[in-house]
Amino acid sequence: MPGHLIPKTWESTPDLDAPARYRRACRYEAFVPDDLASFRLTLSAEAAGVVTEAEGAVRALNAATQPARAPLGRFLLRTESIASSKVEGLQLGVRDLARAEARMETGGRRGRTAVEILASIAAMETAITEAAAAPRFGQREILAIHRRLMEHHIRSRIGGRFRTGQNWISGNDYNPCGADFVPPPVEEVPRLLDDLCHAVNGELLPTVVQAALVHAQFETIHPFDDGNGRTGRALIHVVLRRRGVAPAYVPPISVILARGRTRYIEGLTLFRSDTVVGWIEQFSAATTESANLARRYLAQVEALMERWRRMLSGASRPRADATAWAVINVLPAHPVITAPVAAAATGRSKGPIYDGLAQLQDAGVLIPLSTSLRNQSWEATGLLDLLEALEQEGS
Repeated sequence: MPGHLIPKTWESTPDLDAPARYRRACRYEAFVPDDLASFRLTLSAEAAGVVTEAEGAVRALNAATQPARAPLGRFLLRTESIASSKVEGLQLGVRDLARAEARMETGGRRGRTAVEILASIAAMETAITEAAAAPRFGQREILAIHRRLMEHHIRSRIGGRFRTGQNWISGNDYNPCGADFVPPPVEEVPRLLDDLCHAVNGELLPTVVQAALVHAQFETIHPFDDGNGRTGRALIHVVLRRRGVAPAYVPPISVILARGRTRYIEGLTLFRSDTVVGWIEQFSAATTESANLARRYLAQVEALMERWRRMLSGASRPRADATAWAVINVLPAHPVITAPVAAAATGRSKGPIYDGLAQLQDAGVLIPLSTSLRNQSWEATGLLDLLEALEQEGS
């Protein structure tokens, strides 16, 4: 995105607890991008073809949706959120994360990394269910996503608050002089965010182009002190959902971006030049690959669910309306499940839930994770293996 640099002076801070060179005044340049509203884009036939292919792939992923497959949507949302956290260096094994989530649901101990990754899942849910559904998307929706992301963070006080000072990327911890990139001065942020929200609400651009521009512009503005990357990647899915391209399933684009993190950062740098089309082509290719990847894994999950049904039928032949069948239907959304979560997800009462979980355990569909009956949790056989394989596509 074309823009301009603003020369700025970082004032000296003699009392700063830092080496002398960081206490001195210094000069830097902050980048202010042009408004998206005034940007005029021309795509070559080749670039337009890449964009069209990407939108077609996302539509194909969403083509066979139905209410009964809703838990598969959370399977993909979970994958996208985990990968988005991975881009930021937050990594935890799939099994460790699923078990940490189950512990948190029953009031158990939680590690900081698990809390942050689970907050990314919650923020993505806020983005696609609440922010995307707003009649008019605005700064309030951006703040809601960020607030959810930072809710349990060690710096939770900054959640849902735009920055009030200058930030920067890389360089040193004390001033922006020598940083790799300095976002716009704080006084430019409100105007740029208004323009960004207007772009989210637009319908003139091809959807994938719109998502690419909104994401990259948000990262350029960098309106928060922390959490910009994960919030910005959530905005991709706000656009796809609002435009009706991804009504049920989010393509796990961050899986592809995490795989090529250096190239992803280079793409965002391209965006801040006159070669915006290069970023759009890169983003579109990642979108296509992620949507096709998701379709393959959804087919594998559905095959696994059929296997569970055969295992249950062969073990106990429960009635057609038995709770165990209902639990199988929600397992893709909860690879490690507890009785309270199973009850909430299926709408069944406590007694039938425990009976159903026992039947699934006897059939080998569920594996108990402890011998204690208190706060028990169960792992769905084979599902975490698929999650690990999908998440490792970004390795």
